[in-house]
Amino acid sequence: MSGWREARNIAALRLDNAGDVIMLGPALRAVKETSPAARITLIASRAGASAAPLLPWVDDVIVWRPVWQDVGGQIPFDPAREQRLIAALAARRFDAALIFTSFSQTPHVPGYVCYLAGIPLRAGESKEFGGSTLTTELRGAPDELHQVERNLRLVEHLGFPVRDRRLAVALPAAARAAVPRLLAAAGLAPGAPFVLLHPGASAQARRVPAELAAGVARLLAEAGWPVLVTGQPREAALVAAVAAGAGPRVRPLVGRTTLPAFAALVERAALVVCGNTLPLHLADALRTPVLALYAGTDADEQWRPRATRFRLLRRPTACHPCYCFDCPIGQPCLAIPPAEAAAAALDLLVGAGAGVPGGGR
Repeated sequence: MSGWREARNIAALRLDNAGDVIMLGPALRAVKETSPAARITLIASRAGASAAPLLPWVDDVIVWRPVWQDVGGQIPFDPAREQRLIAALAARRFDAALIFTSFSQTPHVPGYVCYLAGIPLRAGESKEFGGSTLTTELRGAPDELHQVERNLRLVEHLGFPVRDRRLAVALPAAARAAVPRLLAAAGLAPGAPFVLLHPGASAQARRVPAELAAGVARLLAEAGWPVLVTGQPREAALVAAVAAGAGPRVRPLVGRTTLPAFAALVERAALVVCGNTLPLHLADALRTPVLALYAGTDADEQWRPRATRFRLLRRPTACHPCYCFDCPIGQPCLAIPPAEAAAAALDLLVGAGAGVPGGGR
């Protein structure tokens, strides 16, 4: 095998959240379009692997929680556990490993794991010296480069032309078929337009404060828009607080969905209101307008929508971007008046051609 375009068994490593995996889509699409005979195995966290059914360029998935992504020392000391990952990779006999990282992560630790697993081609974007853990080491990406572009930059460097740089997902028919049932279960008319509000996020510092989310939901409901407040089971208390503070036209939906079914809800929504988290990227991929109540944790340019209509609201703060998981000062970056956010939401709805609905119940 002489190079990357001849590789037929490729490992693609992205061991972060589901939104990070969604943003791999354009890079994996470029690899598949150039080398349609190649088999791509996504190596992802449990959360990231849940996004794989939305990416038709992924042929297989390995779920792993690696020690090099452990935050706070939650994984116990167990070197044999990491040896099992090396053995599992070696058994697959991969030709090549694409190691996708954010600007703050190193590719050299996973690169060394892939080296020990006998993978001959290993590529990643790096800031620091890592010896020969990578066979192709790309340098020089600015920190503020959008994550999708960071991924594409790597595969382009390896010789995979990029035809389309936009996010895209493929929704299974069963996911779309589940939407009427989910809306009915939440007390919304299955065929009526609605706004999807998702206040949660994996990091506390990126969650939309309950008071802000409830205020926006209440004002949208007063303007005639049914609002569906969504969240994962661990966010049930936040969703309940938002719904309780917003009035009867605002309905909660916690859990009950697979990620593909949730993506189908995003597709059906007239507007998505969320922070810088998974629904933001799904809305961008599905061309659903989105209002981003965007915490100051990240640089706007790194994660913002690029293909759909959107507004990004954030208060300037001296600590932006902080990249914190928890905010010690009360999220001043999200001190946005609900009336301002609701007005921006209504502007997006009008711009998208959505009139005031009359079908909520």
